Amino acid sequence: MEQRRFGSSDLHTSAIGFGAWEMSARQYGHIDANEATRAAQSAIDQGVTLFDTSETYGPYHSERLLGKALGARRKDVILVTKVGFTFQDDPDHPGQVMIHSRDSSAGNIIARLEGCLRRLRTDVIDLLLIHFHDHTTPHEETLRGLQQLQAAGKIRYYGVSNYSAPMLAACQAHGHLTANQVGYHLFDRRVEKTVLPYCRAQGIGFMAYGTLAFGLLSGAFTPETRFVDWDWRSRGDAFGLPLFQREHFLKELRAVERLKTLAADYGKSTAQLAIAWLLGRAGVTVALVGMRNERELKENVAAADWRLSDDDCEAIDRIFAEEGIPSYRDVDMVT
Repeated sequence: MEQRRFGSSDLHTSAIGFGAWEMSARQYGHIDANEATRAAQSAIDQGVTLFDTSETYGPYHSERLLGKALGARRKDVILVTKVGFTFQDDPDHPGQVMIHSRDSSAGNIIARLEGCLRRLRTDVIDLLLIHFHDHTTPHEETLRGLQQLQAAGKIRYYGVSNYSAPMLAACQAHGHLTANQVGYHLFDRRVEKTVLPYCRAQGIGFMAYGTLAFGLLSGAFTPETRFVDWDWRSRGDAFGLPLFQREHFLKELRAVERLKTLAADYGKSTAQLAIAWLLGRAGVTVALVGMRNERELKENVAAADWRLSDDDCEAIDRIFAEEGIPSYRDVDMVT
């Protein structure tokens, strides 16, 4: 597995990261906990060294399951988690309803990390990210909290997630960010306008989530696909884009069928095409991919060494243009 460096830091990781949102079990489709555990353990043997989760995934369930799955092999990986929310502790409000509000104040960050450490069965988080900026806490205070945790030895590096270029610049005035984690895939190229160029210029590592467009690029969906009401995709919106609204969804599936043919010419799958495309984008450090079982793991990891040619990328762009699918390159991120 190719190893990449996070910007100008001395943190190195595998080009493909294990995304553990699916391990929430309550937000993102069905998952078999035993299969997911085996996939996480096998991922290390396949060269995957970065595992990404968040206290909001479940909430809490992903961290617990991942901590248990890694076990004694925790020492062999880069562990990433995210904080920056307050929660309802009422047991009658499960799942997403438990998330109360954004809060990236220093006090909340420091307090929330204790639960992350406990659930992940570790003494230190390799990379702690602020999940979303709360728009009420000054960046200076947020960075101060992260730096306090770093000085205390509870985190090694810190960064942010879903931050725009102006937000990144405001943070950089108070300390150097190791990473920014933002959605980036064939159906969402908003980061190409300002965020990705800023990260490259400032030596900030870039973690792409949604590599398979939240399942769209897995090749598993059909026009008959429906999402259960507790699956976040059932709302139709994907981080500010209408990817799962019916009209858009059907158009996207037509494009995926054509991408499937393009990938098949190389003996590859649509998922592998999507991963290879992303890993070939300048400035991308890690492509996060959900892997719910060992079959998905083997398929995804096999894409790590494939690089698309310029002709391949042009062919992909033609498919999108001919199907009338926007790239959203000139649309601002929803933060």
